[in-house]
Amino acid sequence: MEKKVELLAPAGNTEGFYGAIRAGADAVYLGGSRFGARAYAGNFTTEELISCIRYGHILNRKIYLTVNTLLKEKELPDLYDYLFPFYEAGLDGVIIQDMGVFRFIQKYFPGLELHASTQMTLCSKYGAKLLKDMGASRIVPARELSLEEIKTIKKDTDIELETFIHGAMCYCYSGQCLFSSILGGRSGNRGRCAQPCRLPYSVSQKVCKEGKNCYPLSLKDMCTITHIPELIESGIDSFKIEGRMKKAEYAAGVTAVYRKYIDSYYDLRERLGREEAFKQFSVEKSDFNVLSSLYIRSETHDGYYFKHNGREMVTVSNPAYSGSDDTLLAEIHKNFLEEHQRIPVRIEASFLTGHPASIRMFSEKSSVLITGAVVQIAEKQPITEENIRKQLSKMGDSYFFPEEIQISVSEDAFFSLKQINELRREAVLFLEQKILFCFDKENGRPNRIALQPDCIEIPQKGNRAYSAFEEDTHGYAISVNTAAQLETLLKWQKAHSQASLKRIYVNGDIAVFQPEMVLPLCSELRKSSKVLLSFPYILRESDNGYLEKLFNLAENGLFDGFLIRSLDALGFLREKSWNKLCRADANLYIWNSVAGTQLSSAGIRDGFCIPYELNAGEQHRLLNTSEYPYEKIVYSRIPMMITANCVLKTTDKCHQNSTNLITLTDRYRKQFPVERNCYHCMNLIYNSVPLSLWQERNRWISEADLRLDFTLELPEKMEEILSAFLLGQKMPEDEYTAGHEKRGVE
Repeated sequence: MEKKVELLAPAGNTEGFYGAIRAGADAVYLGGSRFGARAYAGNFTTEELISCIRYGHILNRKIYLTVNTLLKEKELPDLYDYLFPFYEAGLDGVIIQDMGVFRFIQKYFPGLELHASTQMTLCSKYGAKLLKDMGASRIVPARELSLEEIKTIKKDTDIELETFIHGAMCYCYSGQCLFSSILGGRSGNRGRCAQPCRLPYSVSQKVCKEGKNCYPLSLKDMCTITHIPELIESGIDSFKIEGRMKKAEYAAGVTAVYRKYIDSYYDLRERLGREEAFKQFSVEKSDFNVLSSLYIRSETHDGYYFKHNGREMVTVSNPAYSGSDDTLLAEIHKNFLEEHQRIPVRIEASFLTGHPASIRMFSEKSSVLITGAVVQIAEKQPITEENIRKQLSKMGDSYFFPEEIQISVSEDAFFSLKQINELRREAVLFLEQKILFCFDKENGRPNRIALQPDCIEIPQKGNRAYSAFEEDTHGYAISVNTAAQLETLLKWQKAHSQASLKRIYVNGDIAVFQPEMVLPLCSELRKSSKVLLSFPYILRESDNGYLEKLFNLAENGLFDGFLIRSLDALGFLREKSWNKLCRADANLYIWNSVAGTQLSSAGIRDGFCIPYELNAGEQHRLLNTSEYPYEKIVYSRIPMMITANCVLKTTDKCHQNSTNLITLTDRYRKQFPVERNCYHCMNLIYNSVPLSLWQERNRWISEADLRLDFTLELPEKMEEILSAFLLGQKMPEDEYTAGHEKRGVE
């Protein structure tokens, strides 16, 4: 039998969970009291979540827990006690962002499905294959992928794919956004995003054409109801509805509409065949109205499935929710939220004198037989069929309701009401247990046993795993973005030969697209430093040709290695069997040492970069427990967002060959530079001021290599900054930020 697509609904609280189940969800994803990417949702207590797992399994539905935030070093040991009761209750899967969490759960909770969150920013078959080889059973790819890209991943990897079909959309590639974190300390990587993308901005000192507030970063909500046939036929395994922060009526109402049309398409296809089903599939206007009346931000769009980017995807003039129809909400509440869905059961009861009383209870898939004491002859008032039926109908808070009751009773039989109730309760309990056992058996996990460690594995510093490419001394690394910066670096280095550089990272784009200028400069720099190629932050199917050119530059000996910025890049190098110098950038998050251990086993053997969101104390703790070398960025324009949409195209039109840099200005007149990368059709939105830890540099040089990232700097400014950090000269008197060095994130 063909496996049908799973309809996966959100639940922010128990009411939403029961409503989603009754509305037809095949699975529900939800968060517990910790470690979930919706910290402000109602979420579930341990007791509530265990009850939901049991209830879902009785109804043959699956439950996935979100553990999709990044965990700090001190938090990781708490994960065992947090997860254990859910694992024991039969939790079906865990949605994960942190590679340390991935490794931790894989080790201590064998058999629990690992789902790679969209926060991992997986955009190609390379990352998908890598996660599958690591042990992931499912990935949630980036929402920016086209349907054709999703088909390619499915075809080339055959891993389960879960994709969003409805709900709010992030402007940034999920997992790559630091906007809320850097501006206000509320990190999206910790489930606390303040949504600065929904605020007004002007673009390059101009307002939008409408002459009103402009919201160029606010995407419309996704709605794909008309594309159900194409999505089903693409091979997607799970259709995911966004919305754990929204009301229970939203989850139930949206789930019910998508349930209707998923079933409708399968029915049409079975009766008419695929081609005719495509032609006849249609969505009723009334159902469009339901979806558009449930917490939609202005208008809807079908997301990135059929379009790379565009103004029509953005709520340029109004990012606010349009509200919901009260009558509709009341109707949804009545239909899906007032009563829980229960399983119909058939009961056959026998109360014949001289024989043991018995109750046989049947569900669709299971049955149980419970026997009691021998039925006696009544001395006074015999029991009646009406008495028995009344007691057997009292299912209370159980998962069942009596659809049919057949009773055989002798005219002179006596059996107390208390005894009947005990038989009924025992039958309900045993039927529940049998259904749960069958559910576990069908899903291949009748005897999952957690490994109970005496102490949680945290790598200990001491035997640092330095590769042959590293020296056990710390120094400086430099990253350059443009050919002019590379030229400036070489000029400065020749003038200050006493200031040695351990590593130089060169933007892969300039090496591939400007080789005549860039390659000779790199050749000179390699005489005294290791020179590595930096991968783009995002790699898509369209980048395959580019990747081959980039790889060949290093394979042919023109560069010493690579700086990796995505799991897709790591997966690509793994397929190429690259075994030379390979380091990870700050956005390939290592918040705990176990994450470093996991990624090192996948091929990053030469070191990592401390992420931007840890404070100084947390960074020290990471370094003290890690067995791998680290870099610390002490100067940079922090990349706040990496986006598939284009700010300039949204507010004007595509200018592919124009000057790359434009500016976003917020309500406080802060200006955020936007670099348009037309090679890969993406935007990088930088912070309004650079990060500078010039005063802290001497405190860190004994613990990690220090790195200067040059992104937008002109030659004169770049020379001043190099001299300040490497020669101890005074920093330029500009405005800077210390980032999270002191505050960190919650």
